Amino acid sequence: MQDSLYVALSAQMALERRLDTIADNVANANTIGFRATGVKFEDMVSGTGQKSVSFASSGKTYLSGAHGSLTETGNPFDFAIQGDAWFAIDTPAGTVMTRDGRFSMNENGELMSIEGHPVLDAGGAPIQLDPRNGPPKAGADGSLRQNDQLVGSIGLYNFDPGENFVRYGNSGIVPARTPEPVTDRSDVGIAQGFVEESNVNPVLEMTRLIMVQRAFENTAALMRQTASSSDEAIKTLGSKS
Repeated sequence: MQDSLYVALSAQMALERRLDTIADNVANANTIGFRATGVKFEDMVSGTGQKSVSFASSGKTYLSGAHGSLTETGNPFDFAIQGDAWFAIDTPAGTVMTRDGRFSMNENGELMSIEGHPVLDAGGAPIQLDPRNGPPKAGADGSLRQNDQLVGSIGLYNFDPGENFVRYGNSGIVPARTPEPVTDRSDVGIAQGFVEESNVNPVLEMTRLIMVQRAFENTAALMRQTASSSDEAIKTLGSKS
């Protein structure tokens, strides 16, 4: 009987983690470049044969690979990635990957993220523009030109977020391993004057939220019933002794 309580408790812990990720997804449904978090669970088996008991794992998070829709802004410092790649920015936490391409040029000509961090080129160096020549024109490959002169290139990177990844800022991800620059890929590029919206589907996430809440309530009811049965069994056995 104790095993059933432990199984139900492990289920509640798993549901709580799923609830947290859904709530975070819903909260970031309008965050530019945000990628939704998913959780996968596995059975954890204790014992062997007829005495084996399956518990729910605490779950491992993963990043949704679905693309958000592109919205035209007309701002020459807004950039959206077309394909599977990421921008790189230099932060106090090190190099961070992001799909948020809302950039700006500071008074020194440095290309900066919306949070004020330098945007990196394919070599991992900050991008330096000429502040006297206004907004650059970007090619589909990320190359930047001012007055028809090549002045730099926005770096595009490949990386695997892996399980239990670490977020940074609005939509950044701290890579566990050094990301690799994208080279010679015709299916990856940059659209200037666009931003990528969050890939969160609010309706779907709210449906999941309701389902998880109901499952949590059902598990809580099961735990109460198990505890009540255990109390009755103790009373019965105690009276016979």
